[in-house]
Amino acid sequence: MTHSNLFKTLLVCFVQAGSVFFAFSAAAQNTSELGIGIGGMVYKGELAPAYKFNNNRPAATIFYRKDLSAPITLRGSALWGLVRADDANVQGVNGNVAPLPAYRQTNVKGNILEAAAAVEYNFFDYRNRKEKVHFTPYVFVGVAGFLARTRTTSNAGLDQLEKDGSTLGLAIPAGIGFKLALSPRWNLGLEAGARKAFTDDLDHLSTQNPLLVNTHDQDWYFYNGLSVSYTFYKIHCPDSYKSNPKLLR
Repeated sequence: MTHSNLFKTLLVCFVQAGSVFFAFSAAAQNTSELGIGIGGMVYKGELAPAYKFNNNRPAATIFYRKDLSAPITLRGSALWGLVRADDANVQGVNGNVAPLPAYRQTNVKGNILEAAAAVEYNFFDYRNRKEKVHFTPYVFVGVAGFLARTRTTSNAGLDQLEKDGSTLGLAIPAGIGFKLALSPRWNLGLEAGARKAFTDDLDHLSTQNPLLVNTHDQDWYFYNGLSVSYTFYKIHCPDSYKSNPKLLR
């Protein structure tokens, strides 16, 4: 079985399992969360053709979640992080710097500010205190706007390029995570996600010589981190008490 078919099979299994959970847990929720997180941000593009863990730079996020039902959560978030990449870190098949990066000698540094809205799908009802399971894996997908402020320099192959500026664009965030209810109020989270940016200009190389850069491959950035959040509960008064307030005395 190929990796592609395996991924599709696992995805179908998760969706089917989740749909069963959704059918039995679709009652409206009255909880929301406010949280913060810290982690790392990674740029992937012309100067980093593959995800490289060593390119992680500090990042932080703040978010608000609203539970529509046990499995479905809406999330709004703001994310800020540093990014960097260097041709000198792109290895070839022999372990040395690959020929093209060795010729370009280009690097990029900067930061990205993102505002996003996403839908999360929780596989378990981890808030239900009557259950023994107080954790859940989840997947998410959304839409984001970002402002990237980066500076790119080249020492050789790109004619002593030195360019900086801001790039405003849209991205599609998607990924996976894990939530753990530490108590009825406090939660711990772990998340890893990718952002497909609809631009090839995070590194300011989209207009360079196509023999030296790939102008057909758009840039990406990633966030992975740990979070803590506080849960707010809204308790509805039963209709019998609303119609007869004397019962509360």
